[in-house]
Amino acid sequence: MTFIETVAAEEATGAAAELYATEEEVFGFLPNLVRAFSLRPEVYFAWKQLNGAVKGGMELRRYELATIAAARELRSSYCTLAHGSVMMDKEFLEPEALRSVVSDHRDAGLDGVDVAVMDLAAKVARDATTVEQADIDRLRSLGLSDQDILDVVLAAAARCFFSKVLDAVGAEPDAKYAQLDPALRDALTVGRAIATV
Repeated sequence: MTFIETVAAEEATGAAAELYATEEEVFGFLPNLVRAFSLRPEVYFAWKQLNGAVKGGMELRRYELATIAAARELRSSYCTLAHGSVMMDKEFLEPEALRSVVSDHRDAGLDGVDVAVMDLAAKVARDATTVEQADIDRLRSLGLSDQDILDVVLAAAARCFFSKVLDAVGAEPDAKYAQLDPALRDALTVGRAIATV
């Protein structure tokens, strides 16, 4: 469900039909996030290209940690649930560790690099004007290159676009997330509630 009218799957033609067919093949079903872009499929495809370029330059685990930190700060349940699920599916974190990371990444047993990455990503999402030289120097001192640091910023900034679009049009996290362990599901639901259908 969204606040705006979206293209019904059975009525999709042209670019909307291509969007639906492509993403249904990727996900195995038609996610609410895809429906949210059905009136502007070209924007979704441009987003995928941008996000792919950002993600492609980073270690996947770092990208996911930065994305979760930004999504949590933005109170985006959809993105926190989706990227938390990736963390578990890729076995980067066990469910209990993921719950701790989402609750308070500074007290979740992560190493100094992971904490600093999540700190920067959260700061970018919350208010990028508060980022200071010390934030960058901290990551440099932990061995990250300037390109690594820029990648964290790019991941967080890109998440701002996507999360805000989904929440602003009322796209609910897909019902499949309701099947997560209740404690984990509740920890990852940081904003909008999960869809019931």
